[in-house]
Amino acid sequence: MGFTRTWTVRFSDTDPFGIAHYPRMIDAVHETSDMFMEEIGWPYWELHERHGLGLPLVSMDFDFTGQVRGGSDVEIELAAVVGESSVQFNYQASHNGEVVFEGTEHRVCVPIDGDSGVEVPDDLREALESV
Repeated sequence: MGFTRTWTVRFSDTDPFGIAHYPRMIDAVHETSDMFMEEIGWPYWELHERHGLGLPLVSMDFDFTGQVRGGSDVEIELAAVVGESSVQFNYQASHNGEVVFEGTEHRVCVPIDGDSGVEVPDDLREALESV
């Protein structure tokens, strides 16, 4: 995979038993894609300024196969697969060498003033595929 970050599970991410809530894991995934887009020089909040477009999330699918607790360091890996007018982010998260969740996000490249997909601009495509 291309981009990796470490998410440390905080107390506020856990239930009364100290186990991370799945919605907080999804928050960590969204934060990972934010960090990835910043790393490649295309923060989400600048997409509309550069090309008048966005990459809204249209679907996601995740499987949770392990538990993590407060204080755990989770390595979240992201790989981008760029289509004609869409981007798929593939994720795999592990703790102590064990996969704890994995899945995908599907995003579509759309103009800010429209509702149908447009081709991913070449410079954005190159940045997404560079990692």
